[in-house]
Amino acid sequence: MKKKLFDILKERGYIKDLTHEQEIIDLLNGEPFTFYLGIDPTADSLHIGHFFALTMFRWLQDFGHKGIVLVGGATALIGDPTGKSDMRKMLSKEEVAHNKAEVKELVKRFVKTDGDNPAIIVDNADWISDKNYIDFMRDIGVHFNVNNMLQADCYKKRLENGGLTFLEMGYMLMQAFDFVHLNKEFDCKLQIGGSDQWGNIIAGVDLSRKIGFSEGKKIDPLFGLVCPLLIKADGEKMGKTATGTLWVSRDKTSTFEFFQAWMNSFDEDVERSLSFFTRMEIEDIKELCKKDIREAKKLLAFEVTKLVHGEEEAIKARKTSEELFSNKGISDNMPTITLPKEKLDINIVDLLVETNLVTSKSEARRLIEQNGISINQIKVNSVNDLITNNNLTENFIIIQKGKKVFLKVIFE
Repeated sequence: MKKKLFDILKERGYIKDLTHEQEIIDLLNGEPFTFYLGIDPTADSLHIGHFFALTMFRWLQDFGHKGIVLVGGATALIGDPTGKSDMRKMLSKEEVAHNKAEVKELVKRFVKTDGDNPAIIVDNADWISDKNYIDFMRDIGVHFNVNNMLQADCYKKRLENGGLTFLEMGYMLMQAFDFVHLNKEFDCKLQIGGSDQWGNIIAGVDLSRKIGFSEGKKIDPLFGLVCPLLIKADGEKMGKTATGTLWVSRDKTSTFEFFQAWMNSFDEDVERSLSFFTRMEIEDIKELCKKDIREAKKLLAFEVTKLVHGEEEAIKARKTSEELFSNKGISDNMPTITLPKEKLDINIVDLLVETNLVTSKSEARRLIEQNGISINQIKVNSVNDLITNNNLTENFIIIQKGKKVFLKVIFE
């Protein structure tokens, strides 16, 4: 018997919280309806958290439901305070416009925007930017109680660390209005997202009800469903790596780095990641993880890289990984940086900083003292060592940091 969508999502771990459980179960398992996912273009790429939410979007779309991706050209100008200890850096309108164009193109790689049951991409700047401030506050702001807003989890961290700006307080109003607008224009019934958006989603559900009551109309309820945040076994966000955020754009995170980030997953995280990022049967995932966790990691790394960067790039990344972690410690496709020849005779500590393998000289010294740095597979024993012509193989060296980070440095 074919599994129902809600059961699939629950079995695979997507369901964290929902506003109306039975209604949402009936909605997901029933006739096609319209839902939406919002992404603010605060950067010119998507990170793995966005990608995770888009995999849930794709499940709904594949079951025939009509999807809307909202790229927040207006909300990105404000900045979501959710989970932030300080105010986000304000972006210029030009920066947001650039990011918006990039994000829209990336979204098209993960959701169907043509053919059968295509998703549509919308921009909330189209209905918010020209709004008169006084009218917006009278129509929307009147329905928000500040005391209730300040109780929401999305504001608590900001309050604990110096308070909120009035600018940020407006974010919830705008996202709530988005939901009401999409319901009016597209009969959108459900908003999905990460659990950090729960407060903002609830605000949209409540706003619709309050507007209906104030106008004396009976309005069908709106619904919200959130998936868990991607948290690793050590409590850190899954989208963070040794070199920063795990982006889906190879200009920001190379294909090899992306592949290797999944290879370096904690054993405890592999089963859940395979459930989220592949369409393997849960029973097969459990069996593989129990039988051979190393092979499970290889499969995870390959499948997620293939999904994000394509099969050819995934094959190349897997080959690079196999070559680097063999006795050779070198690959044609390994991470590479080029420095001018004048940089030769550079101190090893300075070189580690120069190549961004460390964030500070103190970190470099600590790694060397702990035997954590090798040059051409030979441990560096002194923080005073210099990299000279004698270290070069042809015109390069291979730096290894710990067991998992390799970098080819070419001097030319």
